[in-house]
Amino acid sequence: MTGPRTCVIGAGLSGLCAGKMLSDYGVPYECFESSDRIGGNWAFGNPNGRSSAYRSLHIDTSKHRLSFKDFPMPEHFPDFPHHSQIKEYLERYAEAFGLKDNIRFDTAVEHAHRLPAGGWEITTRDGAVHRFDVLVVANGHHWDPRFPSFPGEFTGESMHSHDYVDPETPLRLSGQRVLIVGIGNSAADIAVELSQRFLDNTVVLSTRSSAWIVPKYIMGIPADRLFATSPYLPLSWQRRLARKSPVLLTGRPERFGLPTPNHHFLEAHPTQSQELPLRLGSGDVTAKPDIRRLDGMRVHFTDGTSADFDVIVYATGYNISFPFFDPDFLSAPDNRLPLYKRMFKPGLDDLAFVGFAQATPTLFPFVECQARLLAAYLAGTYRPPEEGDMWRVIARDEKRFVGHFADRPRHTQQVDYFVYEHDIRARELPAGWRRVREHGPVPLAGRAR
Repeated sequence: MTGPRTCVIGAGLSGLCAGKMLSDYGVPYECFESSDRIGGNWAFGNPNGRSSAYRSLHIDTSKHRLSFKDFPMPEHFPDFPHHSQIKEYLERYAEAFGLKDNIRFDTAVEHAHRLPAGGWEITTRDGAVHRFDVLVVANGHHWDPRFPSFPGEFTGESMHSHDYVDPETPLRLSGQRVLIVGIGNSAADIAVELSQRFLDNTVVLSTRSSAWIVPKYIMGIPADRLFATSPYLPLSWQRRLARKSPVLLTGRPERFGLPTPNHHFLEAHPTQSQELPLRLGSGDVTAKPDIRRLDGMRVHFTDGTSADFDVIVYATGYNISFPFFDPDFLSAPDNRLPLYKRMFKPGLDDLAFVGFAQATPTLFPFVECQARLLAAYLAGTYRPPEEGDMWRVIARDEKRFVGHFADRPRHTQQVDYFVYEHDIRARELPAGWRRVREHGPVPLAGRAR
């Protein structure tokens, strides 16, 4: 292999896909994984504590949208695979391409230091120091729980959905008064599970902004197979055309007792659930607006009502965290991390990120697309534009993909996969090759090995 010696942090979805593409392009790399297994978020019960998968979790994207282009998901898998099947798929992917040979398991990166002349000094938990030419960050962004701040104090039990496993773990949730804060997909799943009558719970769902609910199936077909954005029409037009679709497919949220959403459809993440409307409509789950204050076991809501609860489950998202970087070198305050094509930090040629986006409809093929661009960059067949142009494109892309969303930490990384992939394949890779022909590849350490 030739090219810059590369360190990849993380052997989850993003790290595996990056490693596969680097191997395809002949770029030497090592992957440091803090756990004893691959899979990251999809490794249920991951001993490194990074998995947010709960026992009953099924992915919300159909297998047809999930598959990597060069490694289709098994046909016998159900439309919406269980987390154990996603882990199996990643294991098969790693086995097919020999990816584990390049992974150092049980090797957590404690510190990543960029050297003054370029290149990286990587210190692992065992105290060993490693030198690399390039660093690829693929440590994921669904492992550092974010908690809201409300006036007062709750004296019952509290937990984040990241720690929820099932109705028995980590708390025994039967015969309990449970408040779930949030209305994303995890909040919906947990509300549905805990509201089963045999558990004898009282389940209340509190939401600040409410949500548009979309089904997983339409006429017996996975809904995400019937819709895809077009790169040839303005996204604003397409969003406007789709604005009424959740009302036609599921009904208005108020019909099920939810507050009126404070945004149009696709101006915040919709919630995908077949069952939540049924549970709300059956009275098994009750909806409340945002929390005004906490007072012991009692929770006061912004509509003037209040109730006592035994447990609060916060399904309130995650922080983007890089514990191995010095904060003054690189951080993501309020989850804001401006990157060129959601990958490159202008001015840092030997650093790249993979998987740091909230891609619609799913992250899997998006990460594959990013990994291909990364490999072309490190192999010397792709060159980004100059730093000033990179910042201009970042501003343009954020306006296109994020500008219409509510200004909240969970919406700072939004990307439309279909538009993004077309842009990379049809424009960015060819333009990057032309820049290589004109100026040569980016001069990274180790390029000439």
